[in-house]
This record gives sequence, structure tokens and C-alpha cells, in this order.
Amino acid sequence: KSMLFLGFLLVFLGLALPGTQGKIISRCEMVKILRRNGFQGFEGTTVADWMCLVKYESGYDTKAYNNNGPSRDYGIFQINSKYWCNDGRTPGSKNACHISCSKLQDDNIEDDIRCAKKIAREAHGLSPWYGWKNHCRGRNLSSFVRGC
Repeated sequence: KSMLFLGFLLVFLGLALPGTQGKIISRCEMVKILRRNGFQGFEGTTVADWMCLVKYESGYDTKAYNNNGPSRDYGIFQINSKYWCNDGRTPGSKNACHISCSKLQDDNIEDDIRCAKKIAREAHGLSPWYGWKNHCRGRNLSSFVRGC
């Protein structure tokens, strides 16, 4: 019972506290952003691949955050603090994107885009993202861009 109460309390606080929800980017707006920033064909991916990735990683939420134990994922692309950004808390962080993780949670996603492209470039695709591997890879993703 106490865990259930704690869950409700956390949800209530998340809804009640100002500035904790983040900006949810609409599906078609996200498609436009990705197209404008050259994601179509980037490292053999499509805008639909990236849209699926963003849906399953962050739900299109710029302030998304996920704790993975020793490291954390930040922002709309869920960029990891062990390799790509510095949150000041992750031991041995590489900070390969040379950015503070908190910058990946603001409403300006230009720096998120640069870092996500760096990750995809180094991996030659989207395999670093488990949301993409588990929900998107090898599937028909046309519904993610349809009508946009």
C-alpha cells in the first residue's frame, strides 16, 4: 500500500510543481524539426525511424529523464550521462558531446540534435537506443510521419 501511495504522491507532485512537465512536442512538429535538420537518410535512417525512437525513448518530452543506476538518460533523445553528457554525478563520464546534461532538458533541442547525430554517426545507426531496437527496428514505421 505504501508503494501505491508513493506512486500517487509522485504523480501528484509531478503535475503540481511548475516547470517539471517539460515541453511535449507534437508529432507533426517533431517531423518538421527532424526533416529541417537533415535526419532523412542520415546514417541510413529515416525520419520515421527517429520519430519512433523519440516516441519510445521520451514520449516527445524535452524534459524526459530516466535513471539507469550509475548513469542517467536526458531529454527528448534520452542521451546517456556515462558517454555523452556531463551531469556531475556519473562516475567516469566521457561527455563526448561536450554538454551539460541539463541542457538536454530545456525546450531548445538544437544541442540535443547535434549530440543525437554524433551518437548515430559513431554507431552508424540507431543501435545505441534500446527504445528503437525494441520497438522500431525492422518494422513499418510509416504511421509516425503519415499526414505530416
